[in-house]
Amino acid sequence: MAANRKEFTGRHMAMVFVGGFGIVIAVNLVMASFAVGGFHGVVVENSYVASQNFNTWLDAAEKSRALGWDVQAERRGDGRLMLTTEGVPAGAAITAELRRPIGAKDFASLTFAPAGEGRWLSIETVAEGRWTMRMAIAAAGQDWAGESELK
Repeated sequence: MAANRKEFTGRHMAMVFVGGFGIVIAVNLVMASFAVGGFHGVVVENSYVASQNFNTWLDAAEKSRALGWDVQAERRGDGRLMLTTEGVPAGAAITAELRRPIGAKDFASLTFAPAGEGRWLSIETVAEGRWTMRMAIAAAGQDWAGESELK
């Protein structure tokens, strides 16, 4: 019975090493291509300058929160967005910048017109799908900024 067994040689061990490392390298290349394909570009132009502005951005966020304004977004059947606001003064100017959180490199800019009773309707339409929306409101000499997901 022992006479039929083949000997495990250095050639066999080399094939095991090459095959194992080949699998690891192939998986790394696939994962790297997914990572690069999902990245939309530069988050900040200069990370050092961004770090110097970080506390200013935190202060602006705290001022926005202190205003007590609230905004809820809803997509209508015609592709436009309806914002329902609380505490936002009449005559406010509302804009929004949209970007896809993952995948497609789509960007859109929206402006809103008053629709009565604390509601605002976008002038432009928005394509279907998931978006990250950064809103800016300027009213009564005060500025508010917020971000929300749009599905």
